[in-house]
Amino acid sequence: MAHVRLNNVMVEYPIFTQHTQSLKTSILGRLGGTLSTHNATVIVRALDNLTLDLQDGDRLGIIGPNGAGKTTLLRVISRIYEPQKGEVDIEGSISTFTDLTLGMDPEATGWENITFRCVFMGLTFARARELSSSIDEFSELGDYLDMPVRTHSAGMFIRLAFAISTSVQPDIIIMDELIGAGDAQFYQKAQKRLEDLIGNTKILVLASHDEGIIRDLCNKAIWLEHGKVQSIGPAGDVVKQYLESVGGPRKQANWGIEHLNNAEPEHSPS
Repeated sequence: MAHVRLNNVMVEYPIFTQHTQSLKTSILGRLGGTLSTHNATVIVRALDNLTLDLQDGDRLGIIGPNGAGKTTLLRVISRIYEPQKGEVDIEGSISTFTDLTLGMDPEATGWENITFRCVFMGLTFARARELSSSIDEFSELGDYLDMPVRTHSAGMFIRLAFAISTSVQPDIIIMDELIGAGDAQFYQKAQKRLEDLIGNTKILVLASHDEGIIRDLCNKAIWLEHGKVQSIGPAGDVVKQYLESVGGPRKQANWGIEHLNNAEPEHSPS
């Protein structure tokens, strides 16, 4: 049985700078949370006493404005951030799709990056070798895998990263917006794989600015503002409360894969 349990979790970021006081407004706008000062250091409280309990079958949508703490919450559940206070209890294998290219090296070949990325995801070298053939087949990159990925186009690079990142079925999927996979020719194939992964995972945690996607995919939602929980409960109810607070829908529902290209090779062939 997979589960995600957070109890009174608090995450703070210290901002060290001699210009601390003059930057307070700028930092608040960029990072969210509440601010305090200690010895001329700004403290950003990104999550403030957050409690959450997810079980098998739960699909949680995280909503809120920029700087609300959505990405911080994803990183706590992904075990990237350790909270200063509170308890985190997670059972089950996790795949984090917040950046598909973490662990990849532009100077290394596609084959080498399959190993690097798989190991970064927590797999063994032996398991990475076992998955290499299926990743090759799904990515459709062929001989390009023998070349440094810096020579790949942006679409090819994302296709490889997507093929690696979705090569195993996790118990828990963490996503910051829905992810894309490069060119249009690859789109439908990638969408089908992503839908299968989400359908078969035990727990999904998805942060999105598209409230329609949250309603379509999730049974629960949490609304954050400056690191604090404003509402948590059935997805439809929480989305309605949030939309009422901001004056109505800001986006149309668009269930599908959104294009993600956070990282590109250093050079792309024409």
